Amino acid sequence: MLSPLTLTDGGIETDLMLHHGQDLPHFAAFVLLDTQKGRETLRAYYRPYLQIARDYGLSLVLETPTWRASADWIALLRRPDSDVQRINHQAVQLLTELRDDNPDVAVVVSGCIGPRTDGYDASATMDQHQAQRYHSRQIEALHDAGADQVTAMTMAYPAEAVGIVRAAHAAGVPAVISFTVEVDGRVPDGSALGRAINVVDRATHPGPLSYMVNCAHPSHVEAAFGLPPETDPAEQPTQHPAQDTAIDHRGWTARVSGVRANASSRSHAELDTATDVDEGHPAEFGAAMAQLRATVTSLAVLGGCCGTDQRHIREVARAASQADSPGG
Repeated sequence: MLSPLTLTDGGIETDLMLHHGQDLPHFAAFVLLDTQKGRETLRAYYRPYLQIARDYGLSLVLETPTWRASADWIALLRRPDSDVQRINHQAVQLLTELRDDNPDVAVVVSGCIGPRTDGYDASATMDQHQAQRYHSRQIEALHDAGADQVTAMTMAYPAEAVGIVRAAHAAGVPAVISFTVEVDGRVPDGSALGRAINVVDRATHPGPLSYMVNCAHPSHVEAAFGLPPETDPAEQPTQHPAQDTAIDHRGWTARVSGVRANASSRSHAELDTATDVDEGHPAEFGAAMAQLRATVTSLAVLGGCCGTDQRHIREVARAASQADSPGG
């Protein structure tokens, strides 16, 4: 049985650059929070997704524009360290106001967390404790501002995800972990998606609220679900061996609640060096996402990442809703 459908927004950074004429240094959409004009640009970005959800009678998860709003990225942009608190608070406030202005749409305000380094590169890594210390400040700021949950996007290796889940547990806020995958369906560190999920669940029992996959084409995500989890209990660290029996490793796919896919089928390496934004074909994107949901019935949240915008999400809503209708 299919899970009820919830939409998300699209690829905020590429959309803002391509369709709203914004310059986002280091892909940092949060810089728009600095001015009234920038905040209105962000509202103009989010409003169409509220309308799509309204048109199809669906709920909506909106991510704050804070993928780069952690300490290292803020320092790279030569901003004061206090911006970790200020920016994340302002981002949650903006989405909370939009939700209040649209009471007929059920909206989850999710605090978006990005990787400490390049989301496509697993060569510069932290251990679980370093990751928890690093991400705690942003998670606490998002929680204090009233975010309903936090979502870590574009995770490239399990240890960083473990630290984020532990930080979220300590802050008392639900967490969603979203891994990215390469064209072969593997997480950038080489793990099968199922193995990465099992590692995080075992190390953080009872684990995050759920998992997602983002920043990969639907065909790459499909490949990820086709890989066996390659679970080796001997190599997977856990502080509580007695609790491991509570986790059904054979059912790891049921832990995956959503996908935010790229419009382009290019690899991460190709996207990194591309001089254009590949927007793909919105109708084909919508059909592929609906098919993915039909294959992996735990998928409840569908949305976009790089190269996608309101056109792609409307096609997702149309195709998935049509598939849900009697005789669809």
